[in-house]
Amino acid sequence: MSRLRKLREERKFTQVKMQMLTGIDQSDYSKIEQGKRNMSFEQCKRIALALGTSMDYLAGLTDDPEPYSRSSEK
Repeated sequence: MSRLRKLREERKFTQVKMQMLTGIDQSDYSKIEQGKRNMSFEQCKRIALALGTSMDYLAGLTDDPEPYSRSSEK
């Protein structure tokens, strides 16, 4: 998944930093980034939040890396 690596490198995050931000083991994150492993819905959500993007962008459903506005809970 080149989008993951590109976003991570743009933010100057290491894979270890991604582990700290998402709780996903660094070796598992590396496999996800290389396309050797699929991410779960929950992992995709955590990665999108950590990288400041949308899950749709990570899934390749949009080419816009900007996150959607979040709804506020009342």
